[in-house]
Amino acid sequence: MAANLYLVPVTLGETEISKVLPSYNRDIILSVKHFIVENARTARRFLKQTEPSIDIDSLTFFTLNKHTSPAELSDFLKPAEAGFPVAALSEAGCPAIADPGADVVAIAQRKGIRVVPLVGPSSILLALMASGFNGQNFAFNGYLPIDNDQRIRALKTLEQKVYSENQTQLFIETPYRNGKLAQEILKTCRPATKLCIAADITLETECIKTATVTEWKKRQLPDLAKRPCIFAIYK
Repeated sequence: MAANLYLVPVTLGETEISKVLPSYNRDIILSVKHFIVENARTARRFLKQTEPSIDIDSLTFFTLNKHTSPAELSDFLKPAEAGFPVAALSEAGCPAIADPGADVVAIAQRKGIRVVPLVGPSSILLALMASGFNGQNFAFNGYLPIDNDQRIRALKTLEQKVYSENQTQLFIETPYRNGKLAQEILKTCRPATKLCIAADITLETECIKTATVTEWKKRQLPDLAKRPCIFAIYK
């Protein structure tokens, strides 16, 4: 097998792997012995779900998180430089999208190692697809500031881009603060601005709803506590 860096998507939560990942991904996984992961425990669990017969003890896991140094990142790709394939896994969804895997991909590109992205679920794109918003011009902004005043200013800035640039704005929050952010959007944004809340994408409890701020204020917001969620605003 070629000494590539494979970007292997994982499920977005507790759902059947066959529903969201092609069988080709399993074939790649079974051919790789070196994995770059955020958390070795959850990576092992995902690999066992993908193929119960896989020999976890024969695999090597490199942990990539905010504490990983640039020198360590480069070392993670030594197997590829020696002729062996390497795979990067995210904690949820696609590696290198809102994910620290982007750093190791950049190193692979500089080293001339072929990077192969595999097909899998991206909560950002799936939310955009289901929102009814502009899919030609959009921006993912990650997390908004924690400070209340800064977050309000950020929301107003993003909303201004919606109207001035005709651009869909997507962002996320830590699950336990989802409800608070939803309330702040309703307090801050214009009555006619549309808000899409996309929670538990691809799961049995999936809920994706789009309505204007005025319409949202007339209904009860869904319980978003501890649920992976994407927020999007548009005009």
